[in-house]
Order: sequence, then structure tokens, then C-alpha cells
Amino acid sequence: MPTITSLTPSTLSQLGHQFGIDYLHAYQGHDHPIALGSVSDLPLPPGLHITLSDLEVRQRYASRSTQTVPWFLSIVLEGWIDIAQGQKRLTIGAGQGLCAHFTPQAPLIVEQPAQPRLRTLNIAVLATIPNALPSAQAPQLHAWAPPSTLFAQLRATCEAPLDDWRHSLVWQGLALQLLGHGLPAPPAREGKPARGIKAREREQLAQLHAELRNNPMTDYCLSGLARRAAMSSSSLRQKFSALYGCSIFDHLRHCRLQQAYSHLEKGYSVQQTAHACGYRHATNFTTAFKRHFGVAPTEVSSRARTH
Repeated sequence: MPTITSLTPSTLSQLGHQFGIDYLHAYQGHDHPIALGSVSDLPLPPGLHITLSDLEVRQRYASRSTQTVPWFLSIVLEGWIDIAQGQKRLTIGAGQGLCAHFTPQAPLIVEQPAQPRLRTLNIAVLATIPNALPSAQAPQLHAWAPPSTLFAQLRATCEAPLDDWRHSLVWQGLALQLLGHGLPAPPAREGKPARGIKAREREQLAQLHAELRNNPMTDYCLSGLARRAAMSSSSLRQKFSALYGCSIFDHLRHCRLQQAYSHLEKGYSVQQTAHACGYRHATNFTTAFKRHFGVAPTEVSSRARTH
């Protein structure tokens, strides 16, 4: 995406269509500037996407996510933003960040108040498998703060960017450091087993969960998975959902699409990837992929060819 220097209703509409975002603002015309400055993005292999914004916000506007993104981090370099997900509300100022996992059912709403200068760095994690990142089990939002030395390095890199092959490498390194600090720590293990699920069943369910994550392209059926877990099919459905917050085949679909993203980055065609994921028709795969990641698989494969 070329650098944008003026955010108008028209350019916001284009950005929203590209990234799966609904923008909310007060203006009806197409060319009235809502914000002036620069917005540029930097796709990074594998599965990371950075957007840098440096704006004079003339009129308050908001964005509402419409897609599922495994993880989203935003760091405010200057100015402030207001964040909401469900009943949770946050205000993030300079030197602070947010981390979120959102879905169409639990969208992230970001409000940019009118202010002389708003500088932000956004990192979208489009696939967790390439960098062995954890997967969120439910929508969530929390605030965090990068270490002062890392924050200073971010500001310095934004103000004096490299203009050669080092540029992408430096930003990839910074993005991974920010993810290391900003992603939530794994929950502490509880001493008591989940209600209605015995310790042995939890172990069997954990093994199935890991099996699907590590080998998502295998052809599974509910009855076969139930036999492996020594449960009835109905018991497996109910207990897996109770333990992980999603159905067993929603988890499998998520893992397959994550693997698909990795395949596309390795140079597989969309048709090859679709068949590897169990889709008979590439069009159905494309629809599912774009709904999950907010980008078409052809965009991922074309970016891979340019790197």
C-alpha cells in the first residue's frame, strides 16, 4: 500500500475494504480531510504486518474491526486513543500499548480523538504458527507498556528509517520484541480440575487439542476423535467446548487456516493450499481465508513472491 497523506471518507472506505474495518465519522462528503499526515504499512514475513501512522487528527473518528485477527498490538508514540471491546474501556497514551484478540462477534473499537499529533505503531499477527506464537482461546483486550529502552528505539527508528535492505530486518526484530513483551502470559494452572471434567479427560482433551494443532491437514472425523479420547461423540463435543471455549472443528478450522497461511508464504499456489486444507473448491477456501485473516490468499502469495 502506498503512503497515504490524507484520511478522507473515501480513503477510509478503501482502507476498511482492504483490512476488514468499518470506519465511523461525522462527514458525508468523500474528500473532506478527517486527518492529515502519513499512513504507511510494511508486510513482514512470516505472518506479521506493521502499520505506521503520523497524523494531525482534525475530526474525531473511530474504527470497528469486522474480521478475526489472532493478535493485534498497538503502541502509541505520541497522543492518545480510546479503546473498547464489549464492556471494557481503555485510554492509551504515549509510551503505552494495547494487545487484543478480536472476532466479528467481539470487535475492537478504536477512537482517535481530534489532536495536533497522533503517532501509532500497529502490529497485526495474521498467523501464529510461523513464529510459534500462542493462540488466543477467547476475545480479550489488555493494556501494557513496552520497556523504556525498546520504546526509545521505536521512536528513533520511526524518525530515521533505514532506506535499504536492513529496513525490513530491523522492523521484524522490533515487532518480535514487542510481541514478546505485549502478548499475555499463559494462564497459571489451576489446582482444581474444570467442573465436570476429570483430570484424565483433561489430559486426553489436551492431547487431541495438540494433535489437531500439530497435524491440521489430517482427515479427522468426530467418531474417530471420540474413540481416541475414550468418550462418546456428544461428550467430546461438550467437554472440548467447555475446556477450550470453541468447538473441536472450529479449532481444527483455525489450525488449518493458520497452516494455509504458512503454505502460501512458502510459495504454494492458492489451489494447492486449498486442497491441502481439505477444500474442494478454491473459491470456498478464499472466502474462509479472507473472513479469518482479513486479506485474500492471493495477497499473501504475491507478497511471498516479492520477498
